[in-house]
Amino acid sequence: MKNKITFVLSLLFGLMFINAGLNKFLNYMPMPEHLPEKMMKAMAAFTEIGWLMPLVGTVEALGGLLIIIPKTRALGALMIFPIMVGIVLTNIVQDSSGLPIAGVFSAILIWIMFVNKEKYAPLFR
Repeated sequence: MKNKITFVLSLLFGLMFINAGLNKFLNYMPMPEHLPEKMMKAMAAFTEIGWLMPLVGTVEALGGLLIIIPKTRALGALMIFPIMVGIVLTNIVQDSSGLPIAGVFSAILIWIMFVNKEKYAPLFR
């Protein structure tokens, strides 16, 4: 049962990050109309740095794909972790309207990392 729950959570989480990563290249999802001024300035600054959004999009899409595959799930979680920290901090500092969903996805990522904790043991020796 634990494996099925982990697979479903990993699949949904991975697909969400693949979608977010591909959107950085294809821009098929519209920006919300009523973003706070601070968030608009932050997004403008992120896009002003030409290499940042393609890098984040690549890591999101690749990390999402790796999370879906059980054998590479631990590596995908490590790739997504700094991006998830950035998402949570952005939602805390800039605009807290997305904080509930960021909290849910953070909990899923922590669950995935907890289930794969034995794969991280060599990092701490």
